[in-house]
Amino acid sequence: MHVVIMGAGVIGTTAAWYLLQNGHQVTVVDRQHASAQETSFANGGQISACHATPWANASTPKQIISWLGREEAPLLVRMRFDPQLFSWGLRFLRNCTDARAKRNLEKALRVAIYSRDCLRNLRDELDLSYDHSTRGILHICRNEQDMAAVEKASAQMQEYGLNRRLVSHEECLEIEPALRSSNAPIIGGSFTPDDESGDARKFTESLSAHCIAKGADFRFNTTVTGLSRDHGKITAVHTDAGEIKADAFLVCLGSYSPLLLRPLGIKLPIYPCKGYSISIDTTGHSGAPETALIDDSVKMVYSRLGTQLRVAGTAELDGYDLRMSPRRQQLIVDKALELFPNSGDRANIRFWAGLRPVTPDSAPILGGTKYGNLYLNTGHGTLGWTMSCGSAKAVADLISNKSPDISLTGLGIARF
Repeated sequence: MHVVIMGAGVIGTTAAWYLLQNGHQVTVVDRQHASAQETSFANGGQISACHATPWANASTPKQIISWLGREEAPLLVRMRFDPQLFSWGLRFLRNCTDARAKRNLEKALRVAIYSRDCLRNLRDELDLSYDHSTRGILHICRNEQDMAAVEKASAQMQEYGLNRRLVSHEECLEIEPALRSSNAPIIGGSFTPDDESGDARKFTESLSAHCIAKGADFRFNTTVTGLSRDHGKITAVHTDAGEIKADAFLVCLGSYSPLLLRPLGIKLPIYPCKGYSISIDTTGHSGAPETALIDDSVKMVYSRLGTQLRVAGTAELDGYDLRMSPRRQQLIVDKALELFPNSGDRANIRFWAGLRPVTPDSAPILGGTKYGNLYLNTGHGTLGWTMSCGSAKAVADLISNKSPDISLTGLGIARF
């Protein structure tokens, strides 16, 4: 078949590869000049199945209330008249129970663990290099409350097959010696040895080159404007450079997926969540970590990407506005240099923000739609890089009338 993929980030590009592997003709359309120029450009850099805990759980409403009006809060809701946010928020609150959180954790872990295996196979097959590290991911906690949450999450994840164990203060320092210079209190945490880190942009750029060599047509600087339909099927993608007809169509547009599909009567419960990152040049400094970390108490992640230390965090519900708050930028810098004071030069830091497509249950939306040849691979939230290869392979197999290696039960649009 001829399949058109909308979106050339890590989600769309991995989908292109697996569809090519299944023997299809592939066209990828993206408004940017190259692949991985938006949410995949400078994200946290972690393949973190251990970070699959759903945002919605029994303790979340109380936390959100305590954070209201605080510019430095880990989750900031910009109050505005926004029907899309209101509708998404009601669905989110319905998921804030322990029972639903546990079911949603299983769904996210199902994709994340499978995807981690797919990534390893793909890396070995193509000899991909993207500043990756296979040293695992260390969760650290600054207080007893957060340590209790990590203990609970670790136990639940172990039930679903994730190798994640609790570690003491001293074990944290042994796993990552750079923490010995930290100015932050560390009481313990957890360690997931099979998780990884790496530069999503470099990975996506490299994989897109392999896709092109295999015959894929990447149409950059081309904006998707709509879809044509007829008798229950999509017939063409409309772009600012003309229409593209095909046999099947795959939406990998992240936060922008709902805007494209709304005129077709498909209401995706995805809301854009702005996340910030900084990149610190570690050249000439000896205090940057080698192991990827998650600082659970301040909701920030750290990944060593070659000579750069990538630090990402905060969540901001502010529609599609990509403007960065100076106070929130400074918060990430301060917390990063508190944890790793000798990691790099404060005057030489690059800032970035991207929109993460968050669903109310923190699981992606994978599979078909009411249109027989229109498919979805979107809504991965903060775990797009983590879930990219697995969700791509599963959806590519579905499009190819093959049984995916994992069950897609509970991951389709029908659950909403």
